Amino acid sequence: MKKDVWKFKRFTPTVRLMNIYANNFIVLLNEREAQTYDIYAGSRVLVRYKGKEIVAVVDVGGDNIIKKGEIGVFRSVAEALELEDNVKVQVIHMPWPKSLNYIRKKMDNQNLNKKEIKEIINDVMSNKLSEAELGAWVSATYINGLSEEEVVGLTEAIVESGEQLHIGKPIIADKHCIGGVANNRTTMIIVPILAALNVYIPKTSSRAITSAAGTADTMEVLADVDFSINELKEIVLKTHGAIVWGGGLNLASADDKLIKVRRPLHLDPAGMLLASILAKKKAVEANRVLIDIPVGLGAKITDLEKAKMLAEQFIRIGRRLKMKIEAIITDGSEPIGRGVGPILEARDVLEVLNNRGPVDLKNKGLMMAGKLLEMVGKAKKGEGFALAKRTLESGKALAKMREIIEMQGGDPTVRVEDLLPGEYRYDVEAQKDGRISHIDNRKLSQIARIAGSPMDKGAGVYLWKKKGDRVKKGDKLFTIYAESATKLNYAVKALQYSFPIEMKNVLLMVVDDHE
Repeated sequence: MKKDVWKFKRFTPTVRLMNIYANNFIVLLNEREAQTYDIYAGSRVLVRYKGKEIVAVVDVGGDNIIKKGEIGVFRSVAEALELEDNVKVQVIHMPWPKSLNYIRKKMDNQNLNKKEIKEIINDVMSNKLSEAELGAWVSATYINGLSEEEVVGLTEAIVESGEQLHIGKPIIADKHCIGGVANNRTTMIIVPILAALNVYIPKTSSRAITSAAGTADTMEVLADVDFSINELKEIVLKTHGAIVWGGGLNLASADDKLIKVRRPLHLDPAGMLLASILAKKKAVEANRVLIDIPVGLGAKITDLEKAKMLAEQFIRIGRRLKMKIEAIITDGSEPIGRGVGPILEARDVLEVLNNRGPVDLKNKGLMMAGKLLEMVGKAKKGEGFALAKRTLESGKALAKMREIIEMQGGDPTVRVEDLLPGEYRYDVEAQKDGRISHIDNRKLSQIARIAGSPMDKGAGVYLWKKKGDRVKKGDKLFTIYAESATKLNYAVKALQYSFPIEMKNVLLMVVDDHE
């Protein structure tokens, strides 16, 4: 009977709205009053109002902060329950989540079964775990790792936590890039090529976190990217392809909550990375998936052996999830294409679809599209690249992209010339003769972000020279674009400590060539 006492510990305080935002649901109670209900900082309470209810984590304060009979409500709680000042809510003390036992188990380096992992994810979705407890879960997986069985269990639990796309087709293609390479916009080339050949490819993409633009940010220059599951289904069934923002779909939504915890901790546990990526593919029923793992100085992964291990893990775990996965290790040591920033990257994509544009972006897009065409059975092994190239050169890929743009609410007649970068610009010139030896992805993205990208669509950096190019003193290396003079000034000043291009003396390079 004593275990059930908590069910009767309920009271009805008056709401006091607090203009504070947090990632999870938090309420503030008077410390002395809370103790009478056996509630302390970190306790969970169920808050009910007009038929709606949420689980919130409690913080406490003295009489000078919150009075007896009041409940301080953070903005996330107020929005979820549609609360106003001075209304009464019902508050019920809840027990500690069972999933805490499983988090402690993982901290003790013990493996979890699927049921235990699902319990953790269910509590994540119910907001029963505080950020500190979620941080402990992420840290435990970072330190102790996840077995393949645990990764499968976590992937399945994440998929079940959100909506899923069902289009009823036997073969669905998808691709993913681990990231870290500026302007690696292969998605916007691959999708129209495959869709033009009647391959279903519902591509959900991310916005930028640390880069100058994510695929969703760049596609947003051309069309809307925020759709519901039903809207996405309609687009894909009609055009075979789509390029939308995954964050607006409620797909694998537990993963979004975990990412919010991982980001400030700067932790990216390998097992969670695998589950995060595969869950989003599984949620759209993708069963032919190509994974791009760029490796090189300045990319997310700099070690080739680590990349090979990751590729093997993707393939093995994908097999257990009934997904055919191929992983390719690509050169991530320098940017792909010329533009860095939403509009500049969209210009590069349109140029490629017009069978012009940056050769490196075009070739990588065709190579990846070709691999997928072989995976889905549209081309024999070794013949996918040629089919992808014919589809691009014939204009079918561009026509399909225009169809997708129109279905996503954009202007299907858009031209490269219509996409204008920011009006404020600064040309950076070479201070000596030499040859470009390295272009740092991170520094380049940093400069573009300081200039305003990706929020300012016209902000970014355009590269006039690439790795291996010889330059003379006074040649333009790159141009910084911004939508305000202030942001441009900040970006130019940042060059003093974050210059993205390294050069070697031409004479030394000539000697190297001779050798």
